[in-house]
Amino acid sequence: MTARTLRADLPAGIVALTDRRTARRPLPEVVAAAVAGGVRWVVLRERDLPRAERVALAAELRAILAGVAGTLVVAGPDPLDGDAVHLPAVGPYPPPVLPLVGRSCHDVTELGRITTEDYVTCSPVYPTRTKPGHGPPLYPDGLVDLIRASPVPVLALGGVETPDQVRACVAAGAVGVAVLGALMRAADPETVAATLTAAHRAAGPVGHRAARPASAEQQAVTPAGGER
Repeated sequence: MTARTLRADLPAGIVALTDRRTARRPLPEVVAAAVAGGVRWVVLRERDLPRAERVALAAELRAILAGVAGTLVVAGPDPLDGDAVHLPAVGPYPPPVLPLVGRSCHDVTELGRITTEDYVTCSPVYPTRTKPGHGPPLYPDGLVDLIRASPVPVLALGGVETPDQVRACVAAGAVGVAVLGALMRAADPETVAATLTAAHRAAGPVGHRAARPASAEQQAVTPAGGER
């Protein structure tokens, strides 16, 4: 597959996934704390809520993110009055036409269905308490294989709770790490977000293209000093 150019307006860094059932505080409070700790991307799940309640929650979270120029992505095909969605592996296909579309993937077969999506999550990287038994886990070596097979940038997802795990995902080539349990269950989500964000920044700009061998054409036009 041919990798697309890495855009600046795609999810990166630490991406928070919501789960009000495991959150130790009201969801807007947890998201606000994560944003204070450096998170700039949030994926709103809560797909069991009635649409009207979900629209109101999306508006509240967007207001929190607006102060830091952050972005809310909505799980499912309905953007809830926004312009960014994250789709499950099962569909819909083709994806809706929106400015930002992501999709969950777990193997090479699912990655092979990617068409106009902008990014994917690959999971589970590690065993996860949120979905016990879900897997088998990829671990960093398996994540590397999927990143190399992916035509779009990859967020690592599943069981990431520590700075070492964040660094391992970045070293594998992930442009960011999606985190649910470590933030939702935290007594101090701001500190957790800050710690994981610092680990991601310290890991350096590895990212999607750096984990993939450059084509002869890319090598010919890339300056000796690094990326274009």
